[in-house]
Formats: sequence, structure tokens, C-alpha cells
Amino acid sequence: MIFKKFKLGKMNLRNRITISPMCQYSSVNGSPSSWHYQHLGKLAISGAGMMMIESTAINKEGKITHNDLCLFNNTHQKNLKKLLNFLKKISDIAIGIQISHSGRKGSANIPWIKANTPLNLKGKKWITVAPSAIKKDINWPKPKELSLEKIKKIKEDFKNSAIRAKQVGFDCLEIHMAHGYLLHEFFSPISNKRKDKYGGNLENRIKLLIEIAQIIRKIWPKEKILGARITAHDHMEKGITISESRHLAKKLEDIGFNYICISSGGIISKTKLKSFKGFRVNLASKIKKNLRIKIRTSGMIDDLNFAKKIIDKKKCDFIAIGRKFLLDPNWLQKSISKNKFQIPHQYKRG
Repeated sequence: MIFKKFKLGKMNLRNRITISPMCQYSSVNGSPSSWHYQHLGKLAISGAGMMMIESTAINKEGKITHNDLCLFNNTHQKNLKKLLNFLKKISDIAIGIQISHSGRKGSANIPWIKANTPLNLKGKKWITVAPSAIKKDINWPKPKELSLEKIKKIKEDFKNSAIRAKQVGFDCLEIHMAHGYLLHEFFSPISNKRKDKYGGNLENRIKLLIEIAQIIRKIWPKEKILGARITAHDHMEKGITISESRHLAKKLEDIGFNYICISSGGIISKTKLKSFKGFRVNLASKIKKNLRIKIRTSGMIDDLNFAKKIIDKKKCDFIAIGRKFLLDPNWLQKSISKNKFQIPHQYKRG
């Protein structure tokens, strides 16, 4: 089942394994660098059904680091188009892009330089924004609470990035609503203490997420794939619950999204989240119940037989795998050499 063609929206993927969007923090002024070409080029011929390009900022303040990919001006768009054309020349894999705003997690150091730390003045830090002026962690700066006018601007920025993604020609667009970034911050009662129409009860806390989803659904082509990554659980007291995430998932289904990727945690650095092989599978299964929308999950799934069992037991509809592909872009082809699979002609020997 996992290797059969999989219909997602109106597109057919060659199988149910997709490559997660994984930030490389290696852009040049927001555009893809040589690193992206070699990195994504290897993943394009991995044999997966779809690959996602990393979280891409919708505006300048929405970057995580200075080296994030961006999609908010003509130069970014032109250079992403060049990258996509290159990838399409070497593979027929479906290719998507994830767009995001970092919120209070922005203005950060590159992970391999100083992981999970904010920039200082020497590092050219910038003022971050959030639904409420609440620090991510004790050592992080207090973000600026977004005004209604600024929220309106962020909706426009998501719309404009989506339009640019459509013009570039991506097969899939994914809206990042998880991992402690801005849209997750609005969703979570831990980070959202607003007293206006964007805070308080559940409907108010998901209002911005739904508004952005509705805007993008109107402009994103129906023949292509539209999805969202959401946080199923904050793994903290008084945080997002499964029932709240199911409510958001149903709303996205009603709007016409094709899939939801289930993630968890991330609203602060340390939570009660315990990572283990397939640790988000049960969360995905609970959200999938009684919904028509396709559900994807991830989380230390690095074994093909384990992935097959997840699909066969209908815990979710398809799988996102990240680090396994980073460590060995050819692991999938090695694992299923006995199955019908598209190995590049250049790699075949008599």
C-alpha cells in the first residue's frame, strides 16, 4: 500500500513517503545557494513521492535566522524558479514549499553556531513580534505584541508569498502553523493572552489561522496540493489539546485543504514532550478519526517496515521523513530494491 500511487487532492504521488521541509539556514540574501542545489538535488532523486522545500519566510521579520530562505520579493521568486526548474529537469517528483512567519522565535542564531539562542546586537538582532508580549524562554527577548493593523499586514504577506509560490510553479503549498512559530503562537493559550478578537476562546485563537487559510485557498490552484502543518498538542498544562487540534483540522478540511501534517511541541524550548520512534503517530491517529482530509505525520520514523505498518493500520494516510534522508538520501531506494521503483538511469549497471 505504501508504494502504490497515492492521490492527494487532484495530484497523484508515486508513493506515500514524503520528505519533510528541513531548514538549511544557507540562503544568500534569502535566495537559494549552491548548497540548496546539491542538497535538494540529491533528495529529488531519492524515490520519495513528494519533497518539501524548507520553511520560507513571508517577510523580513518572519525569518528565523539571517540565512533563511524567503519569498517576498521578485529576486527571491526568480531564484526559486531557477531552483525549481533545475529540480524538475532531474526528477518528476512532486515538489512543494512551506511558507511561515517565525514570530517570537525569530532573530535567532544559526543552530550549528549557537543552538536555540537569540541574536545579540553584534549579530544584528531584530525586534520580533507575537500575539502577546510574552518571552519564548527566560533568555529570549520580549516580542512586540502585534496590533490589528500589523495582523492585517501579515495576512497580506502570507497571501503575497502564496501568489509568488503559485507563479514559481510549485506542486504543493504548505502553511506552517506549528513548531512555536507565529501561527502556532496565536493558537496556543500559553503564548496568546490577547483580549481582542484574536485571543481568549478557541475560536478567537484560531481566527488568524482560519483567515489566512481562507485567503490562500481562494488563490491556490485547485489542481495542486494545499496543506498545513499544525501542532496537535503543546505537551504542557493549559496548552493546546487534541480536541482543539481536531477542531482546527475540521475547519481546514471544510475550507478545502488537501492534507494536514501533524506535529507537536515547540511552543517553548522544554516541555513534557518525549521523543521516540513514531512519537507523533498516535496523535495523528486521534486527529484522523472521522475526518476526510488526508493526514500526514512525522517524528523519528526511520524504518521502512515501521512506516508500512503505520499506513497499513491506517494511523495516517502518508508519512513525512526528514533526518533519515539527510543522513542517506538513497536509503529508500536501498530499502526497496526488490520493488518497482524509479532508480535514475545513470545509476543502473548491467
